[in-house]
Amino acid sequence: CMMARFRCAGILFFIFGSFFSQATIAKEAAKHWLRQIVYVPVYSHIYGEDRYRDKPFLLTATLSIRNADQQNPMTLKRVEYYDSDGNLLKAYITDPVNIAPFHSAYYIVQESETKGGTGAKFVVEWVSKKAIIEPIIESVMIGTKMQQGISFLSPGRLLQGTTAE
Repeated sequence: CMMARFRCAGILFFIFGSFFSQATIAKEAAKHWLRQIVYVPVYSHIYGEDRYRDKPFLLTATLSIRNADQQNPMTLKRVEYYDSDGNLLKAYITDPVNIAPFHSAYYIVQESETKGGTGAKFVVEWVSKKAIIEPIIESVMIGTKMQQGISFLSPGRLLQGTTAE
């Protein structure tokens, strides 16, 4: 009978724990932002097996910026590409770019661009007049050589931002 009580208590703990963790996730997901500066790792090339140590595997990188808000637009103020040493290689926009609700923008680093190195990165700055759901900002790297292919994602990391709360 004692085991039944422990099982019952465990089940209740699991149910209430799940409820509270879901509430926490929902609260976090509901955070709305007015502006952010986001750091996005990019890899213009990577290294593989020992025998290819001196021959990098070149990659094409796509920076994807998705306005996840269905109601409000956002404006890109800065999309900059930096190398491994932190030197600016390219400013992808010179004027602000508006992204409508639920729309996306993308910027490409060609496979032939090797100056960025393994520590390349994008810095993305965006603003919105009304608070919006956090956009999805990530880079996608892909490369193919002969019969070999590789692809992976690298999510953006918040450096600075202003929330509506």
